[in-house]
Amino acid sequence: MTYTAEFAEIYEFIYRSRGKDWAAEAEALTRLIRDRCPEATSLLDVACGTGAHLATFAGDFDEVAGVELSEPMRATAQARLPGVPVHDGDMRDFRLGRRFDAVTCMFNAIGYLGSVAELRQAVWSMAQHLEPGGVLVVEPWWLPERFLDGHLAADADADGTRAVARMSHTTRTGRMSHLEVRFLVGDAGGIREFTQTSHLMLFTRDEYLGAFADAGCPAEFLDDGLTGRGLFVGQRG
Repeated sequence: MTYTAEFAEIYEFIYRSRGKDWAAEAEALTRLIRDRCPEATSLLDVACGTGAHLATFAGDFDEVAGVELSEPMRATAQARLPGVPVHDGDMRDFRLGRRFDAVTCMFNAIGYLGSVAELRQAVWSMAQHLEPGGVLVVEPWWLPERFLDGHLAADADADGTRAVARMSHTTRTGRMSHLEVRFLVGDAGGIREFTQTSHLMLFTRDEYLGAFADAGCPAEFLDDGLTGRGLFVGQRG
């Protein structure tokens, strides 16, 4: 799936209310990358969304760029960061014609791939955009053993001009997880409701590590990561 305009509008608002701090995450990633590649000066953020991580990366690296498939999310990132290239692209087969010292793919974006073959394609595409010695960081969707079937969550926030409520429910069918999220959004124009349903693959740790290794970018798994789902960190030979 690709994210809609109505979701892009409230994306950062509602996830901040859930405790997400893109700036702190980006700073932590910068430290992690520089620990492995101290001279890193360029970074590509794949599936960059609204550019929330890129906004901080732009201050930490001399050159940054993004790739985003969803037009509404991409447009938001481009408006926010007019000096930063944000390319239309699919993580499975994008080609920018240049390399970076670091490539990142964060939050749950990698989970939208529908098979192990697609995972391998995406990791290979990202690794091809790395300079030798460059660092690839991928935040997975939940590993199968960590996924909570039937998990229910609810959050709400308001800022005086807008109020958003979010309720989500997750289920599992074999290797596929299903995330149904319902939003209630209120502002001066009234109250509206919409539902977003995502299907995210539960790739195993070995499948991620195998994809990195076969792309020439052997990786390690950092168990806690940024949000409890862990991080895969590889370095191109």
